[in-house]
Amino acid sequence: MSYQDTQLLISNQWRQAANGKTLPVINPANGQEIGRVAYAEKPDFDAAIAAAEQGFEIWRNTPAVERQKVMRSAAQLLSERVDAIAVLMTLENGKPLAESKAEVIGAVDTLNFFADEGRRVYGRIVHPRAMNVQMQVLKQPVGVVAAFTPWNFPINQIIRKMGAALATGCAIIVKAPEETPASPAALLKCFVDAGIPAGVVGLLYGIPSEISSYLISHPVIRKISFTGSTAVGKMLAAMAGQHMKRITMELGGHSPVIVCDDANIDLAVKASAGAKFRNAGQVCISPTRFLVHNSIKDEFIRKFVAFTGKIKLGDGLTEGTTMGPLANTRRLDAMHKIMTDIRAKGGKVEVGGERIGEVGNFFAPTVISDVPLDASLFNDEPFGPIAGIRGFDRLDEAIAEANRLPYGLASYAFTSSLKHQHMLAQNIQAGMLWINQPAVAVAEMPFGGVKDSGFGSEGGPEALEAYLNTKSVSTVMV
Repeated sequence: MSYQDTQLLISNQWRQAANGKTLPVINPANGQEIGRVAYAEKPDFDAAIAAAEQGFEIWRNTPAVERQKVMRSAAQLLSERVDAIAVLMTLENGKPLAESKAEVIGAVDTLNFFADEGRRVYGRIVHPRAMNVQMQVLKQPVGVVAAFTPWNFPINQIIRKMGAALATGCAIIVKAPEETPASPAALLKCFVDAGIPAGVVGLLYGIPSEISSYLISHPVIRKISFTGSTAVGKMLAAMAGQHMKRITMELGGHSPVIVCDDANIDLAVKASAGAKFRNAGQVCISPTRFLVHNSIKDEFIRKFVAFTGKIKLGDGLTEGTTMGPLANTRRLDAMHKIMTDIRAKGGKVEVGGERIGEVGNFFAPTVISDVPLDASLFNDEPFGPIAGIRGFDRLDEAIAEANRLPYGLASYAFTSSLKHQHMLAQNIQAGMLWINQPAVAVAEMPFGGVKDSGFGSEGGPEALEAYLNTKSVSTVMV
């Protein structure tokens, strides 16, 4: 599957934008244009909405077992196309090919989970207060969904939304990222090829603010799902609130990592450092604030730096590459600002801290120790390959620091104490906590944050609730 220009998907037809406009797609490893993506405007929005409205009427009246068959067929096609789709993702996103393959394989698992879970959407029969009355609680699809997804995980973030929407009988219009358009298009092609009815899935690209404002305010759209920054998420949530639209928001994070004095240091380093530099740190659940007990801090830093030194930076398609470039030049600018701030405030650069080369968006994997609490690195989500480390003496101090920020998406801890594990589970303010392991975001577990990190879940059976209306029906037999 070679890289080709990406079109819109409307009513199961791949088409150019009505205005013929396109946007460039850039390979972040070399800065070269590799293709174009169609740039939708109002006529395309209207066509996509009209198609989705028709598709919803078909899909909502399709038995769950038949929806399951179509979704499982799409999952099978996706599994057969892993290698080709992974190449597209690496070309447009920059992540190492192995990470791209893992993302697509994970999407197959997620899609199969939701396909099966759709058969377990149950209402209930309520005992009536009179014998000539039947009382039921029905679960029905909310309607047409508008989904807005980011470039860092072009397929993973779509499949979580599509899986839940399609399993419950909703139609969905995906506004996928313009920077990484080909891999999402390849994903949706699997559904078209699997025989999903026309209009049930749609795909748009264009100016994000134009698409979001139009879709969110449109009366046909009844549910909004967004993954992205907290700032943008708040704006979209406010807009959805004006129109009483259901929302799921998976927003920014600033994940703490608490390493207790009784932790297995080698495990903590391997698990957390590997997770830190995955996708060059451009991960919403990436470990970012490392809080390490002072009695083991020096050893932890030494081993963390040694691990970092073994990372091979390069083109994601080059064999042996373990970290690719940042996805765009904006991320390079952000890393430069973080490093300027950290140097001004006295943090110690243990390794890295600089852009590598003049071609491509490469930034060295970086470790900073003795990070001041007022440094940008410990207050603003870095979304890049920079890890910050501070020491602590008491676990309650570390928990207080972990909870200090308004974010509450993911968190991590390493300890061999059941007492510590219980204390962490009860007191960390985050939607997810992984203890003695890197993030394992399996489909059957809830995935989402609290506080400024969002609202709702994109995993587990909990994810389906946001795509369902609950209807109370009481009938007197006459």
